[in-house]
Amino acid sequence: MLSDGPDQACQSVCGSDLLRWRRLQLDQGGRSVDLDWLLREEAGLDWATLQRLRLDPGRSVRLLTGLGHLQTLWRRHCLQHEPLQYLVGRCPWRDLELDVAPGVLIPRQETEQLVALAQECVGADPPRCWADLGTGSGCLAAALARLWPDALGFGVDRSARALRQAQSNLQRWAPAQRVHLLAGDWWAPLQSWWGRLEVVVTNPPYIPTATWAALEPVVQRHEPRLALDGGADGLAAIRLIVSDAPRALAPGGWLLLEHHHDQSEAVQELFQAAGLEQISAHRDLEGNGRFVVGRCAGGGRPRPEFPTQPASRHG
Repeated sequence: MLSDGPDQACQSVCGSDLLRWRRLQLDQGGRSVDLDWLLREEAGLDWATLQRLRLDPGRSVRLLTGLGHLQTLWRRHCLQHEPLQYLVGRCPWRDLELDVAPGVLIPRQETEQLVALAQECVGADPPRCWADLGTGSGCLAAALARLWPDALGFGVDRSARALRQAQSNLQRWAPAQRVHLLAGDWWAPLQSWWGRLEVVVTNPPYIPTATWAALEPVVQRHEPRLALDGGADGLAAIRLIVSDAPRALAPGGWLLLEHHHDQSEAVQELFQAAGLEQISAHRDLEGNGRFVVGRCAGGGRPRPEFPTQPASRHG
């Protein structure tokens, strides 16, 4: 049986009652994987414990929040299509637990691979200066700052709401690192650093407008169109980013870009047309082409002069 107390308080519940409650919630709609995510993230009930309850339903477990509170969140998710990450205010990503809120794109698991690819590109020679174009929640910026604590980093976004969210996550996960947030479009806020950027990662909007309009409501109605809609063919932002890369990157600097699952060939052609070298395509965890990596010419030249302070800082 459930313990007495407010819905938001910790609550002890018998396994059979919890499993019955879970079935009732799924009868309202939604996916079991999403409900189990909510139980884990908001109530602290991990998957292994849930499986043990199926074998021993008489066992009691202690939840970090009441079932009434969880039911309210689940109903909002099912009836209003609100993303669960927005409802709980956080999203696990890589080894981080990021703050997320409406108006800022929810980090996706596949984007984690950009961090690993960046690490592979530089090997044992970490960059002195890197940038994240379209930083959003700051997930990539926080991960790179932790990976290269001695480097100078930049996160760029045109959304003031995104920059505030990124600042919150950076203060939590990389408080001692030198990461500066700049407001503006893509390379523009970094012009004083053009020619010195040794690694640049970006997850720009790349979904074709017609595809965006047909997305499931949990995404299309609630996540920011600015971070998703890539124009008629999905390549509008990608063209701008790639075309300026040879001027903005340091000699031998790397550009790592995430794209839609069917854009790999088109993006590689853009990299080639811009004169980037060592171009390679990479698949995501589901086997879809998802990333293109390229390098600016001049990798054998000495590194350029490197000032110690950025030109400006947000916040």
